[in-house]
Amino acid sequence: MAGFAHDAQQDFWQSPASLAPTAGPGASAATEPLADSCRQCGSEFLIGAKFCHVCGCGRPLLAEKSSLEISGIAELWAQTASRVRPWIHSAVSDWRKTSFPDWLRYLHFHEIKRWVGLPTGPLIAFMIGLGCVAGAIGVSLFYSASTLAEFQAIQMWRIEWLLAATASFVAGILLKSPSNPDRD
Repeated sequence: MAGFAHDAQQDFWQSPASLAPTAGPGASAATEPLADSCRQCGSEFLIGAKFCHVCGCGRPLLAEKSSLEISGIAELWAQTASRVRPWIHSAVSDWRKTSFPDWLRYLHFHEIKRWVGLPTGPLIAFMIGLGCVAGAIGVSLFYSASTLAEFQAIQMWRIEWLLAATASFVAGILLKSPSNPDRD
């Protein structure tokens, strides 16, 4: 039986790997990385597939796809920057024209740092601790308990806020360098 079909072409039972053309002498297409998803429809390729099972588009190499994606992202970034640039310039010019009251300079970080007398790290930890204390007070203002379960939940929130405040204050204390280094 095998002798009847000497040069019969194999159709559907032929391996798809042998259908792909080679990249060069001695190189095979199976060693080059292939794209994970289809360019046309965006669906993922099946394992070992050379074509998309949804739209039938050929599977590109990964290098081709990434270069197309990079050029598309660069083009999108340039378009977005050209659209946003006038808005930024107008916002900056409006900001420079705005006059602020003199007392607002006391809210600058360096002014607060000078007034409190703490280095940057402990001052930030102190401000976070104050924010957590304000959060614990805010829980009392915004929530009221009508049942025992709600009361317990509110108390747990207060405990969590106060625990975070305590941790922040301790971190500020640990970050502060000693005022007199000779006393160590």
